[in-house]
Amino acid sequence: MTRSVELPLWLLVLILAFATVTFASHFLFPSVRWFFRKRLERAVAQLNERLERPIEPFKLARRYDMVQRLSYDPEVAKAIADHARKAGIPEQVAFEKAQRYAREIVPRFSATAYFGFGIWLAKLLSRAFYRVRLGAFDEARLSEIDADATVVFVMNHRSNMDYVLVTWLAAERSHLSYAVGEWARVWPLRTLIRSMGAYFIRRKSRNNLYRKVLSRYVRMATDGGVTQAMFPEGGLSLNGEVGAPKLGLLSYILQDFTPGESRNVVFIPVAMNYDRVLEDRVLVSADIKGSRRFGLRFKYVARHVGRHVWQRVTGRFHRFGYASVSFGDPVSLVDYMGARPADEVVEPLAEELMARIRDVVPVLPVPVVSAILLEGDGRSRDEIVARFDALVSGMEAQGAHVHIPRSDMGYAAEVGLRELSLRKLIRSTGDGDSMIYHVNKPDRLILAYYANSIAHLSEDIAPTHISDLSPAEVADAAVLP
Repeated sequence: MTRSVELPLWLLVLILAFATVTFASHFLFPSVRWFFRKRLERAVAQLNERLERPIEPFKLARRYDMVQRLSYDPEVAKAIADHARKAGIPEQVAFEKAQRYAREIVPRFSATAYFGFGIWLAKLLSRAFYRVRLGAFDEARLSEIDADATVVFVMNHRSNMDYVLVTWLAAERSHLSYAVGEWARVWPLRTLIRSMGAYFIRRKSRNNLYRKVLSRYVRMATDGGVTQAMFPEGGLSLNGEVGAPKLGLLSYILQDFTPGESRNVVFIPVAMNYDRVLEDRVLVSADIKGSRRFGLRFKYVARHVGRHVWQRVTGRFHRFGYASVSFGDPVSLVDYMGARPADEVVEPLAEELMARIRDVVPVLPVPVVSAILLEGDGRSRDEIVARFDALVSGMEAQGAHVHIPRSDMGYAAEVGLRELSLRKLIRSTGDGDSMIYHVNKPDRLILAYYANSIAHLSEDIAPTHISDLSPAEVADAAVLP
């Protein structure tokens, strides 16, 4: 027992390495994880004291546990068996595939990342690019929502800045769990988005097993009281209008919902609008092509980023006008369903939510000026201001929420003209009071993109669609900068 044993140095190093790993995995790592988890629980408890809707335990569960719970869900197990039978593969292989889907979907939420870094970054970016304004907002009505209900923010999708803007504005109320498309599944964006509590979805997948795993996760999150945010349009608006709803995620939320037994769900319509959408040319280009394959090349991104940095360094940068967010009247799922079964409610509920979103779309200077110049090219500033006043007054009379900078119609029209002129979407001739404004012919569809965002709020604004244009007019359109 006390004899000396000679060992090669490499073997001694290997033994010590195995001993270190064993000690760490059995004694050190569990203690460290326990220490940090206790600190996290205390931090979340303090955070929940100031949030209107506290973070639910569902969000704080370990990701591994959630993946296992989802993988062994009875409905998922049935889908696994069906998939194995139809595909002619062993059930274990189908199970492993379902587990991969579960790992892909389930987020790795970090309260520190979301309420520390995430909110700070969202506020910084929002203020750096826009003058942010809160539109329609009935705080008393929103405060009446049952504290035990699951809240789902249902939003129009104008820009990828939507995520940033709403995350910041909702920071004092709750954490938002987004459904994010496949575009974000790239490193390092994937890790950051997962830590923010978002979950990835394959929007075009028709795989029944995948859709069952996704639907069960959405249903579990809803039953768990997780505050969610979704874009029913299923993608960015290509022509500026609030589009028709897709029923996928909404049907998952309603699946197996039983009034009186299931936790109630309250939908809050949210509408966003911008004086400038960062991706406008890319979106209009996709609309012209009739495809959602965004043909954005690296050189265009590099050129715009370089130009932006140079403007920042030289002090010539101007923010991209106004960005506004409005909140519509909530819809209680229990009240809306009544005695109807869930499958009869999905489509009318989706239409009702989209209608409420359209009703509260904020009216901003650039969309109004764009509509005026498309209505009649070659107008003077005084004519534009007069028409601006008439259009805005008509929309306000119909109940639209209009943001008028400084409560001055003339100044608001000037803001719209300045933003369009800085981007060289319009040009002016003459000088002083005789200045006439013209739309650059290749950029008419860009102006139409903005005018379309408010066309439904006024009978005097006719929406412009690609199908309304002649082939020559479409060919003249500038699709990329």
